[in-house]
Amino acid sequence: MNFSWVWTLRKEYLSMDNRRTQPIGIELVKRGIVKEEDINKALDYQKEHPSKKVGDILYELHIGNPNALIAAIADILGEKPMLLGSADIKINIADYLPLDIARKNKAIPFETGAGKIKVCFSNTANQRMLENMRLLFLNKGLIMERYITFDSIIDEILTSMEIASTETIDVNADISELVNSIIKNGMEKRASDIHIEPEENSIRVRYRIDGELVTAATIEKDKQAQLIGRLKAISNMHQEKQESQDGRILLYSDYNIRVSSQKNVYGEKFVLRLLKKNADVQQIFELGFPNDPELVKKCFNKKNSIVLIAAPTGEGKTTTLYSIIDFLNKPEINVTTIEDPVEIRIPGLNQIEVDARVTFSDSLRTVLRQDPDIILVGEIRDRETAEIAMQAGQTGHYVLSTIHTIDSIEVITRLRKIGVSDYDIASTLATSLSQRLVRRVCPKCAVKREYTEEEKNIINGIAKKYGVEYDFTGKYTYDTVGCQYCNNSGFYGRIGIFEILNMTEDVKELVIKGESSLEIRKKAMEEGYKPLLIDGFNKILNGYTTLKELNSKLVIY
Repeated sequence: MNFSWVWTLRKEYLSMDNRRTQPIGIELVKRGIVKEEDINKALDYQKEHPSKKVGDILYELHIGNPNALIAAIADILGEKPMLLGSADIKINIADYLPLDIARKNKAIPFETGAGKIKVCFSNTANQRMLENMRLLFLNKGLIMERYITFDSIIDEILTSMEIASTETIDVNADISELVNSIIKNGMEKRASDIHIEPEENSIRVRYRIDGELVTAATIEKDKQAQLIGRLKAISNMHQEKQESQDGRILLYSDYNIRVSSQKNVYGEKFVLRLLKKNADVQQIFELGFPNDPELVKKCFNKKNSIVLIAAPTGEGKTTTLYSIIDFLNKPEINVTTIEDPVEIRIPGLNQIEVDARVTFSDSLRTVLRQDPDIILVGEIRDRETAEIAMQAGQTGHYVLSTIHTIDSIEVITRLRKIGVSDYDIASTLATSLSQRLVRRVCPKCAVKREYTEEEKNIINGIAKKYGVEYDFTGKYTYDTVGCQYCNNSGFYGRIGIFEILNMTEDVKELVIKGESSLEIRKKAMEEGYKPLLIDGFNKILNGYTTLKELNSKLVIY
C-alpha cells in the first residue's frame, strides 16, 4: 500500500524508505533554516489546511529563504532541489506529459537532453507513482532525472498552462471543425458529458462539469441538419433513423466516447459520455473515504461475502469500485469484472463487457466457472443477478457490486424488493456503502471566513441527533467566488461523502427476523453507524466543501 508524504512534527515522520526518521521541522530548525516558532506557526496553519505539508506552508507564508528552504528539504530527502520558474521550462510540457497526468502526479518535465528528461515533483514518497512516471518516459526513450520543489509552484505553473491551453468553441467553423471543437473543449474543461440540445430557434451545447450542467455555446438553428449528420457519421449511427440510437466515437485516441440520441419536439438531442481510456485508478483515500487503512480492511477485505455500493446515478459508484479493486488486487488472486461498459482498463484484471445480447446474469454464470477469487459485477439490476451474486458469495467468492438506492441501510430493503431472501442477505451481505459526490471549493478563488451562528446551529442541530457535536473554535468555512481556473463556478473537482453499514451479528439477526429498515437503523446507530450527513459535515469543517453545496445534495435546511 502507498503512503502519502507527510511533513508534520506531531505524529508522522519522513520517508518510508528509511533515508531518515527525523521530522523535517526539527531538521530545518537544527540547520538554522527556520526558527522553532516558525514551525509552530506552520503547524497552526496546517490545522486549517490538513492536506498541506509543513514545507509548503513555510514557503507560502514567506518564512525563510525559499532557495535555502528547498535546498535543505531536498538534502533531507536525498533529492535534487529546484525552485522551478517559467524561465527554467525549456520544453513544451504537454508534448511529454498530458496536463491531467501532470496535475494528478504533481509533476512537471522541464528540460531534455542526452537521452534524459528532468522532472520536478512536489512528492517523491509515492514509489508506485514514481515508477509509473519512470516507465512512461522510458517508453519515450528518456531516462527520468527527478528534482523536488514546492507544491504551490507546481500548481501555479500547471494552472497557467491549463488556462492557456483551453479550447474554445468556434460556432462559425465548418461542421467538422465545429463538432471537433465542441468535443475538445469539453475534454479541456473536464466535462463528463456533453449535451447537444435542439431548441425552437437555436441549438444549445452544455457540459456536465463536477456534476453540474453549464451552457458552453449557442449554435444557429440552420446548422442543425449538418450537425446531426456529422454526429451520426462519426458515431456510426444510422443517418435516416430518428428513433433513439446508441453509438461510439473512436476518433480521439485518449477517449472512448459513448453517444446517445433521442428525438424531441425540436429535433434530435445528443448526449456524449466522455470516458478516458487509460485513466488512473484513484486510491480509496483520494476519493474522500476516511483515511484509515484498518477501516478499509474491515469493510472490504472479506471472503465468502458480497459488498454493495449504493448511490443514485452519477455519484461515483464505479470509481469507488475500481478503487476497492485496486486496493485488493494482488498477483496471486484472480479478479474478474463484468461491466457495462468497461470504463477503465486495469492491467492484471479479467474484464468482461456486457451488451444487449449478454446480460450481467449470463456473464456471472460463466465467470463462476473461471475460478475467480474476486468478482466485480457492475450493477445488481434484477433478482436473477442478485441471486447468482449471493450464491457466489456463499461459495467462497468475494463479490463487489453497485445497487440503486438512497443509503446503505435501504440496500437491505432494495434486495428484499427484488426478491432476495432475508437469510441470503444476512448470511452474505458483509458491507453496504452509500456515497454522494460534493463539489470541492476552488483553491484559487475561495474566500475564507468564520462560520455564522446560523450555520453553527444548523450543523450541530442535526449532528446532535447522531451523538456528534462540533467545536467551531479555530474552524473556518469558505465563500465561493469563481475564477478562470474553475470556469467561474467557485468549485473545482469533487470529493465523496460516505456512510458505512457493516453487518454485525445483531443487525443480521434483525434482518433474518424480517425487521423494518427503521429498526435496523436504530440498532446500527447503537453500534456506531453514522449517516451521510455526518461525513458531509466533517468535509465542511475540513474546508473541502460548503454547507450550501452539501444542502444541494442532501437537503438539510
